Amino acid sequence: MAVLTRLAVNGDRLNDSINRLARIGKQPSGSICRIAFTPETLQARYLVQQWMIEAGLAPRIDAAGNLIGRYAGRFEDAPALGTGSHIDTVPSGGKFDGALGVLSGIEVVRTLRDHQMRLNHPIEIIAFTDEENTMIGCQAMAGTVLADSPERYRSKSGEPIQDCLESIGGNWDEIRTAKRSRSDLAAFVELHVEQGAVLERTGNQIGVVQGVVGIQRKAITIVGQANHAGTTPMDMRQDALVAAAQMVLAVQAIALKMPSHPVATVGYVDVLPNAVNIVPGKVELTVDLRDLYTDCLDEMLQLLHQEIRAIAATTHTQIEIRPLLCVEPTLAAKQVQETIATVCQQLGLSSHSMPSRAGHDSLEIGRFTDMGMIFVPSQAGVSHSEAEYTSPEQCTQGADVLLHTLMALDNLYPV
Repeated sequence: MAVLTRLAVNGDRLNDSINRLARIGKQPSGSICRIAFTPETLQARYLVQQWMIEAGLAPRIDAAGNLIGRYAGRFEDAPALGTGSHIDTVPSGGKFDGALGVLSGIEVVRTLRDHQMRLNHPIEIIAFTDEENTMIGCQAMAGTVLADSPERYRSKSGEPIQDCLESIGGNWDEIRTAKRSRSDLAAFVELHVEQGAVLERTGNQIGVVQGVVGIQRKAITIVGQANHAGTTPMDMRQDALVAAAQMVLAVQAIALKMPSHPVATVGYVDVLPNAVNIVPGKVELTVDLRDLYTDCLDEMLQLLHQEIRAIAATTHTQIEIRPLLCVEPTLAAKQVQETIATVCQQLGLSSHSMPSRAGHDSLEIGRFTDMGMIFVPSQAGVSHSEAEYTSPEQCTQGADVLLHTLMALDNLYPV
């Protein structure tokens, strides 16, 4: 696989696009607020669509509201090579999360057009709908959307999904038509900021993503006996908070003993009655487990249940666990990972193989076709914040890797 090193994206043009898009939804604090289905996101979608047209892409909007720009290939009946991400943000987000992937895809096509080049496969640039909340865009494309349960999908402010999709050109009644298959997309590669500090810590320029982790999220309720803090002897207490403290340490210990280096978090705790002179009688908490492998998640859950039984017995409390969220992991295709790594080597960029522990649109797209992800560093690992920063040089490097990865995959996948 030969990389045409003379071919490179226009870094100034790419970073100008990033900065121009960041003006839409910019807050006085410097953060970006483009929540899906709001006027700010509609304005951003219009701008991105205009850039698609100017780059020679033919845009369309599917029933899930996904904005899809298509750049024709030499063999138009061939399955497309896809790339993209999202342009919606969290309420106080940064300008790189999601947007880098969409704008780099457009820049790749601009570069090809500048050189009067077309690949054998068509290229599709996808701006997915509402990645930060419902993930309805990528789920609809993967066929995992709950088409018979529209009540499960609402905007951040609570509007029905039917109205939300209509506002951006989608159609809930036709949501099943957004489903794609391997015959539509031969492979999908998403460029994204890491949103963590691994690349910065290891000194590598590019992350080659092994896959997007699965998530097991549980709610745990611990019931003891609220009682007087002064008159209740220590050996007669049923202290729900003591049991919760043991649970927090147990969750940490479970993750640390797993060889695949999963992560586990108790991120929410509610103590009742939460008074200075009362032994806590009830605690509610959440446990979030993430790993790239289902077997590891299953083992962690088994160990968690064992700890629950042991802690309940020693603290004389009752502990109940119930599911909140179950997301199956998606592994990146080996062929795509190897291609990204080879491109990095040929471009003289250091790379590091790593999982994505945050959710991305690729999680769903990888359920029906070959998927890969390219990470670029996030300064200090900060994301979902106005402090989110990836340098112009790093953005350009990521887009160059994306360009040559798509060109290499064009030769690997049949038309």
